[in-house]
Amino acid sequence: MHVNETLTDNNYADWSQEIMNFLFAKNKVGFVDGSINKPEKTDAKYMPWLRCDAMVKGWLTTAMEKDIRYSVRYATTAAEIWSDLHERFGKESAPRAYELKRTLAAIQQEGMSVSAYFTKLRGLWDEIESVLSIPRCTCTGCTCDIRKKMTDFRGKERLYEFLMGLDDNFSVIRTQILAMSPTSSLGNAFHLVSEDESQRNISANRRSPTESAAFKTFMSGRPGTSAGSRREKSASKENKHNDVVEHCNFCGKDGHNRDGCFKRIGYPGGQETKT
Repeated sequence: MHVNETLTDNNYADWSQEIMNFLFAKNKVGFVDGSINKPEKTDAKYMPWLRCDAMVKGWLTTAMEKDIRYSVRYATTAAEIWSDLHERFGKESAPRAYELKRTLAAIQQEGMSVSAYFTKLRGLWDEIESVLSIPRCTCTGCTCDIRKKMTDFRGKERLYEFLMGLDDNFSVIRTQILAMSPTSSLGNAFHLVSEDESQRNISANRRSPTESAAFKTFMSGRPGTSAGSRREKSASKENKHNDVVEHCNFCGKDGHNRDGCFKRIGYPGGQETKT
């Protein structure tokens, strides 16, 4: 079974859609919708039909949770299993519809990428549509245009839900979209917001190297940094060296050393001064 999840008490709509897609690809949908009837025992197709039906039953039960699988183990055909599951899980569920609507009203982008946020919304919209019974026009040659009106209404409703949940840094592009006349489609709004996000990311990447270089230059001159510390230490040593007062160990006086002591080497001009 190539389906993404097993059947539980809360995911029948998504699960049944995946199962139908799988069975359609295998050309076996008729075994669950009843369009391929069981032949008589005398028919040459009887045994091939039984084998195919058993295979479809195996596919269905493999994609169920253990408790649900146990409840349908005595079903004789795949169509019987399918009908039983639809009877239990396929009807409109008011609690589930309420939960989905509540989740939809509270959903926010909260730092997600625009694509991830939109994908989350799309999943909620699709599940709500599968849970709630939406009226559709089925008359032939209809002139009331109900289908188009319902589609336009649903599109605008989803557009507003998408814009309401965007983060505050998209407030400018949100205002521009709402000011459009005629009203923007949901697909066009998603494209505009995605482009705005891409431009913001490009600008941020361009600023980063410049800001990093400026920060390094600033830090190199601050006290406590390696370069600043080296300069401070060098200046400190130089000042200490300049502050040392020389002392002559010949005459015992300060201000000169032994090599420059006039008392030892003689005074200029051969004259001796009193000290």
